[in-house]
Amino acid sequence: MRIPTTSSISNAFSFSSLCSSTRLLSRRGIGICSVMAGERISTDAAGKEGSVWSTLRWGEEAGIGKRIFCNRSLNMRSIVAVGFDMDYTLAQYLPETFESLAYTGTIRKLVNDLGYPREILGWTFDWKYMVRGLVLDKKRGNILKMDRHKYVKVAHHGFKELPKEEKNATYGNKLIRDSFDEPEYALIDTLFSLAEAYLFAQLVDFRDNHPGKFSSDFDYGRMYRDVRAAVDLCHRDGTLKEMVAKNPGKYITEDFSIVPMFKMLRDSGRATFLVTNSLWDYTNVVMNFLCGYYNPGKELSYSYDWLKNFDVVITGSSKPSFFLDNRANLFEVEPESGMLLNTDDGIVIPQARK
Repeated sequence: MRIPTTSSISNAFSFSSLCSSTRLLSRRGIGICSVMAGERISTDAAGKEGSVWSTLRWGEEAGIGKRIFCNRSLNMRSIVAVGFDMDYTLAQYLPETFESLAYTGTIRKLVNDLGYPREILGWTFDWKYMVRGLVLDKKRGNILKMDRHKYVKVAHHGFKELPKEEKNATYGNKLIRDSFDEPEYALIDTLFSLAEAYLFAQLVDFRDNHPGKFSSDFDYGRMYRDVRAAVDLCHRDGTLKEMVAKNPGKYITEDFSIVPMFKMLRDSGRATFLVTNSLWDYTNVVMNFLCGYYNPGKELSYSYDWLKNFDVVITGSSKPSFFLDNRANLFEVEPESGMLLNTDDGIVIPQARK
């Protein structure tokens, strides 16, 4: 879905790359941001101090979460637009509330829709336990931590660490090793995956300790597929986003630096755009909250002023296929009603180019 305000945009890069070329920007008289600790004041080419865009307080040491790290420089002269994702990019979800909500919803789907034992409804989620970078061995029910050479440093079966001898016998201790790719393995490379990885480990232990509760063909691979199906169902049927929309502040980190960041980019002459897999109604709620327009006292009453921060907003994008399929249809959204304008019963109505 699309809410167009300008023509198409190309050459999109993330904001983290923008601040890696402050010298190039200052030559052109564009406002810049310094990435050094304690220097978060925007300046112009003459070095005159402007407003603080990354924090509301002066002289405060930048925390590790506010610093920008880059591994290459970027000449911003060739960059005409900067694009953003919303979920876990602009909207930083609180794991202790959002991931716990996803975990609870997934368990309910497993019990109510997939027939899992009801005693798992009493399980709890430790949101600090899992980290990104782990690999799930679906066939064996193991969770692996590897180095960059794909050497398995640590392996757990459920929550129980495997002895070194068993680990080496299973995954080898030579340079030639398994590729650890799909479909036999699953990468825990997003924050969305942490809750499902934790639940998978719990189910592995539960199956081992209660074999009579599962049929003989109920293996670890099937449990992983069931967890994935339950997680996807929570996202598709609105279980998670309905709760977040009722109280965004409970599940999303409030960040006052986002709107000044958009302004800095647009003042530099660059276009900005948003591409998210979330649909329009949820995107509108979250962006109202992030841009400071959300009023908890006025339920279902939202502003559309946040749209002025972007030249193009694309919702329901179905990434990553969005970037690969040039034949995908684009529908224009009417903001107030959420209805699609250029469609007739799901069929795209051709429109003249503007």
